[in-house]
Amino acid sequence: MSTQRTTVPRPADVEQQRVRRRTGGRWIDDWRPEDPEFWEQTGRRIARRNLFFSVFSEHIGFSVWSLWSVLVLFLPETVYGIDPAGKFLLTTLPAALGAAVRLPYTFAVARFGGRNWTIVSALLLLVPTVATAVVLEPGVSYGTLLLVACLAGVGGGNFASSMANINAFYPDRLKGWALGLNAGGGNLGVPVVQLLGLLVLATAGTAHPRLLLAVYIPLIVVAAVGAALLMDNLTTASSRPKVMREAIREPHTWILSLLYIGSFGSFIGFSFAFGQVLLTQFSGSFATPLAAASLTWLGPLLGSLIRPVGGSLADRFGGARVTCVTFAAMAAAAAAVWTASQLGSLPLFVAGFVALFVLSGMGNGSTYKMIPGIFRLQAMDAVAAGEDSATADARALRLSGAVIGLAGAIGASGGVLVNLAFRQSFLTTGTGDAAYVGFIGAYVLCLGTTWAVYLRRGSRASGL
Repeated sequence: MSTQRTTVPRPADVEQQRVRRRTGGRWIDDWRPEDPEFWEQTGRRIARRNLFFSVFSEHIGFSVWSLWSVLVLFLPETVYGIDPAGKFLLTTLPAALGAAVRLPYTFAVARFGGRNWTIVSALLLLVPTVATAVVLEPGVSYGTLLLVACLAGVGGGNFASSMANINAFYPDRLKGWALGLNAGGGNLGVPVVQLLGLLVLATAGTAHPRLLLAVYIPLIVVAAVGAALLMDNLTTASSRPKVMREAIREPHTWILSLLYIGSFGSFIGFSFAFGQVLLTQFSGSFATPLAAASLTWLGPLLGSLIRPVGGSLADRFGGARVTCVTFAAMAAAAAAVWTASQLGSLPLFVAGFVALFVLSGMGNGSTYKMIPGIFRLQAMDAVAAGEDSATADARALRLSGAVIGLAGAIGASGGVLVNLAFRQSFLTTGTGDAAYVGFIGAYVLCLGTTWAVYLRRGSRASGL
């Protein structure tokens, strides 16, 4: 691939920027989003262009990642011989691999550049989609399906690299909005693939799952080509090898990871499992998979759309406050789902789950807003203690990017826990009641942790 450089000029009264030779794509060496003049003259336009294509690539990644939440509806037990517990495992494996690859994907941005890695990560989505299109037919072994389902997990990594990249493009005052929009647009890949699956089920039936895959293969190519032509790499986003050790030693990394398990882990776990939960727990209410699929897309759609709102509310009122309120509401919504299960009320059950999707989406945005804010506070404290502001800001940027990757990777494991909880609950009791009780406890834990660390009287981070 030929090398093309993008040069962002300084104002006329400042000496021309130093250009470092980098290979492998378009590199910007001078990037100062916290400088109001720079941001208004050149930064905003470039950041928005990169944000657009980042969202598009991440959107396709989420669709591929959650592909099996739809494909299991095309696998009637009478034809494929897979029981509900086996189908929950098919949706658990992509969540597990997606969580595992998020960490290396985050640091790939620093190593190879955001634009360059977006190209590679988009092209990697061809592996699970093409492999699934080749093998998915009656008579295929369950082990083969487990393998190709696991491969879909590479779509989960796109989120981490995309968030780390966009975090470097935007000033601190706009990070909540930008990260929320980036994540929300990506999360929309979940309801979109579910709606497309619903369309295929309604028009072609369960015998033609390859039609869904045929939609995404050309879109993957478009995402890679768009990134190659119109995105940029930032040299300021590069990290040193020790940044991972710094992030691991940082207590906030593990606290934020717990909160992200509760918010994003819930969103992606419910997105993968909700269709199967409906078909299993309310089997008498749905004559066909199409009837269940007609309800599964609404929650992920609303949860995705609300995520930028969560980020914007966090910009205005503080990420910790919004996150705390969100977890309180999630505990109440999970209690409503448990009550609906006891009563056998499908309307209350669906309403409770939709509320969980919406609230987890809001919590996603507010939790991620907290990450750069925490390290911005640390940079301000370091400057007050006499450290050079440029050095403190650079360290804050590196650490926030690293923690975004770590929290994203650990938080995505919540999707695995949700699916395993449902699988075990249905295996042992025939219902999801035990899982719902576990969710209530988890949200209360996250609520208490948020208040104790970030909101109680005297906390340095109370304004986040």
